Amino acid sequence: MAKQSGLGDNFYLHGYDVSGDISSVNVSGGPAALTTTGIDKSAFERIGGLRTGAMTGTCYFNPGTDRAHPRLSGLPRTDVIASYFRGTTLGNPAACQVSKQINYDGQRGDDGAFTFSFDLQCNGFGVEWGRSLTAGVRTDTAATNGSSIDTTASASFGAQAYLQAFAFTGTDVTVKIQDSADNSTFADVTGLSFTQLTAGRTAERIATANNATIRRYIRAVTVTTGGFSSLAFSVVIVKNELAGVVF
Repeated sequence: MAKQSGLGDNFYLHGYDVSGDISSVNVSGGPAALTTTGIDKSAFERIGGLRTGAMTGTCYFNPGTDRAHPRLSGLPRTDVIASYFRGTTLGNPAACQVSKQINYDGQRGDDGAFTFSFDLQCNGFGVEWGRSLTAGVRTDTAATNGSSIDTTASASFGAQAYLQAFAFTGTDVTVKIQDSADNSTFADVTGLSFTQLTAGRTAERIATANNATIRRYIRAVTVTTGGFSSLAFSVVIVKNELAGVVF
C-alpha cells in the first residue's frame, strides 16, 4: 500500500490514547519471505514463513501527564499492546499488535523541533489487521449493546480481539463480543470475553479456537454485576477468513 495521510486516525498504547502526540505511524508485517530456490530455477522462489510485524513512528516531545512521552520514554521491558485505528468510523480497518518496544531516539531540528522515533516489534504474534467494533474511543455509562458491523458472511476459522481500556469508574464491567446470523439475535462468542475490569487502565488480546465459527454480524457489548458509571474503551475484531492462520 502506498503512503497515505493519517489525518483523522488514532493510536492507542496499552490503555492510553496518545493520538495527539503522534506525527506519523508505519504499520508493516506479514509472513517472512523464505527463499526456497531450487537449482533448476533461473530466478528466486519464496514462500511465507512466520508472521512478523512492526509499528514504527514519530512523536512530539510532550511530557504532560498521560501523553506519549511518559509512556514511551521508560522503554518498558514488558509487552505493550498497540492499536492503530484507520479513522474512527465503526467497522473501519484497524491494526493491533502485542509488542516489545526496542528504541526511543530523540532528534532536535535546527528550528528547535524536538521529536522522538519509536519502534514497536511484534512479540508472540504478528501484526493483526481487523475491523473496529468501536468508533474510536467509546464511552459507556451502563451495560450497553454496541452497534454491529457486517462481515458479509460467517467463517469457521476463529477470531482474535483486542481491548484498550482508557478509564473506568464503578465496581466492575466486562467487555464481550457477540455475533449473529441475522443482525437480530446475538449470542456471546466463546473465547471472546475480556477479563473483568474493576479499576484502572489495561489492554488485552484474546482469541477463540482456530476452527470456531464466527457469524456474519459482530458487536461489542458491556455487562456488569455490581454496576459502573463510566468506561472509555476501544475494541478490534480480527475475523480469520482463511484456514491455517499461523500466529
